Amino acid sequence: MRFVWAVAAFVLATVMIGAGIAQRTIFQGPRTETTAISVEEETPYLLIDGAVLNQMPGTQTLRAQAEGDIFASYGRTADMESWLSDTTYTHVTLTGDGEVETVVVEPEVDAIAGATPEAPAEGAAPEETAAEPAADAPGRSPVGSDLWLDEYQQKDLLIAPLQLPAEMSVLVAADGTAPAPSRVTVTWPLQTSTPWAGPLIVGGAILMVVGVFLYILGIRHARRKRGPRRKGLPLPVTEPIDIAIDGDDKGVISSSPTSRRAVASGRRAFAVLPVVAVSALLFTGCSADAWPQLAPSPTPSPTATVIAPEGQQAPAVTKAQAERILTRIASTVAEADAALDGDLADTRLEGAALAARDTFYKLRASLPEYPAPAPILSKPLEIILPQAYDGWPRSVIAVADDEESKTSSIMVLTQQDQWADYKLGYVGSLEASTSLPDLAPSYIGAPAVEPDSPFLVMPPDQIAAAYADIINQGEASQFYDLFEVEGDQLRTSIDADRQRRLEDFNKTAASTGKLEFSSAAGPQAPFALQTVESGAIVAVNINEIDTATPTVVEAVIKVADNPPVKTLAGADQSPTGFETTYSDQVFFYVPGPGSNEKIRLLGYSSDILDARILP
Repeated sequence: MRFVWAVAAFVLATVMIGAGIAQRTIFQGPRTETTAISVEEETPYLLIDGAVLNQMPGTQTLRAQAEGDIFASYGRTADMESWLSDTTYTHVTLTGDGEVETVVVEPEVDAIAGATPEAPAEGAAPEETAAEPAADAPGRSPVGSDLWLDEYQQKDLLIAPLQLPAEMSVLVAADGTAPAPSRVTVTWPLQTSTPWAGPLIVGGAILMVVGVFLYILGIRHARRKRGPRRKGLPLPVTEPIDIAIDGDDKGVISSSPTSRRAVASGRRAFAVLPVVAVSALLFTGCSADAWPQLAPSPTPSPTATVIAPEGQQAPAVTKAQAERILTRIASTVAEADAALDGDLADTRLEGAALAARDTFYKLRASLPEYPAPAPILSKPLEIILPQAYDGWPRSVIAVADDEESKTSSIMVLTQQDQWADYKLGYVGSLEASTSLPDLAPSYIGAPAVEPDSPFLVMPPDQIAAAYADIINQGEASQFYDLFEVEGDQLRTSIDADRQRRLEDFNKTAASTGKLEFSSAAGPQAPFALQTVESGAIVAVNINEIDTATPTVVEAVIKVADNPPVKTLAGADQSPTGFETTYSDQVFFYVPGPGSNEKIRLLGYSSDILDARILP
C-alpha cells in the first residue's frame, strides 16, 4: 500500500509542478506590448508625443534603429515644439480613436517661437517682418541642447528606458540634417501575474518529497516481511585458514549483507538528491507575481507638499538639468580661462560676469602672475530656484557649494530663446553665515518680479542706485535705514579698501593731487525671483569709480606701482589723471511690503572692470 501512495504522490507532484511551470511559460502569454511607429515621409526630426508613450501603463522602452549615429532626448512637449518651430518634423500623436498617426509639421513662416514680438517704439517705422524662422537653413544638431531634460546617443541601435508623463515628449533624430530613423518602436511591460504558480510548484515539490519518503518506507517494510530463513542450504566443508601464509593469498575477502545494504542505500540517496535539488530550483525561480497577494496593499503616509499657485507656469529647469547645465558652463569657462579666449567665454557668460572675465583676459595676457578669478562651481548643487515661465527669456537662480574651500556661490543663469544655451550673467560668493530666505521647491519654481514692481519694499530697478548712495554717503543716505547693516561685509570691505588706497595715495600726492571715490548703478539690468513670503532675491550690478586727478598744473598722476591700472589704461602716468572702475555683482533679499525686515545682503563679487586716462 505504501508503494501505491508513493506512486500517487509522484503523479500528483508531477501534475502540480507541470501546471505551475506551464502557468509561468506557455500559458502566461506575452510579457510586453509593442507599438511600431511607421514613418512614410523622411524628415530630420521625429517627435513622439507623450500621449503615445502613455497609451499603456508602466515604463516605456524606446527602440530606434538606423545606420550611423542615433540621437534621442526628452523634455516638456511645449519646449520641444518650440525648438522645432522653425523646421520641418514628423509629429507622432494619437487620433481620437486611440490610433497612432504621424503628421508632417511645416514651419510657420511668420511665427516667433517662444517669444512675443515687441511693439515698435513710438515714431519708429515698423519692421517689414518679424524674425522669420530660417526654414531653408541647414539642419541644426539637437545634441547638447540645454532644453533637454536628458539625452541619449548610440550607434545603429538606440535603446532608451523611459518613464515619462503625458506632458513630455521624445525627440528622435540622426544629426539634424539626415532623415530621422524610420524604424522606431515603443514597448511596455504587461502585468501578467500567475498567483497559483508558486503554490503549485512548491506543493508539488513537497508531495514529491513525501512520495520519496513513502517509497523508502515501502522498501523497508517489504524487506522486513521476508524475515530470517529457518534452514539454510548445506555449506561445503572449509579448510582452516593458515594465518601464517604471507602474500596476496593471506585472508579471505567476502561481501557481507551490511556492505550491500550500504551500497544500495548510497544509490538511493543519489537518486533522491536530484529530485530535491530540482524542487529547490523550482522554488527559488518563482518571483513575487507567482504568489497570491494575501496581505493588503500598504497605504502611503501623507507628506507635506507645496502646491503651485493657480495659473503658475512650469519651472524652467529641473534640478538634474540645472546641474548638467552648470557643469557645461563650468567646463567651458575653465577652458576659456586657460586659453584667455573671450569668444569662447561669450558662449556661456553674459552681462556683468562676462565683462569681468574679459577684463581678466586682458590683464592676464600682459601680467602672467595676475590672479585668476574663482572657478564656476557646479556640484554639488545645493539650491535651485527656477523661474516659472513657459516663454523666453527664462532664468534660474542656483547655489553651489565648494567642499574644499567651504564656500558657496550664488548665480543667475538665463536662456534667451529656445535655441540658445544658458549663460551665466551674475555670480557672487555667499558668506558662511548667510541665511537664505524660504524658497519654493525646484519642481514648482517662482515667478519673476518685474523691475519696477511696487510689491516689494523697494522696486528691483532702484536697489542698485540706493545701495550705491549708501556706499557714497553712509548714514547720511536717505536709504540707509532700509538696508540691514549687520552682516554687510561688502560695505565693510569697500570702506576698508578705500581708506587703504587713500592713505597710499596721500603718501606721495597729498599736496599735488586728490583721490575721490564714487559709486553708481551699473549698466546690467537687475534680475529678481519671488520668494515664499512675497519677497524676492534680487541681483544687481554696481560700479565703484576711483578718480585720481592732479591739483596743480605741473603735477602728473603716476600708476607705475599699479600694474592692472597701467595695463588697462595703456600708460603709467597722465597729467589729467586716471579713472578706474570696479564692477560689483550683488545679491539682496528684498522683503515684501508690510514686512518688518530690511533689505539684506546675501552675496557679492567684485572685480576690476576698466581704467582710462581722463580727457
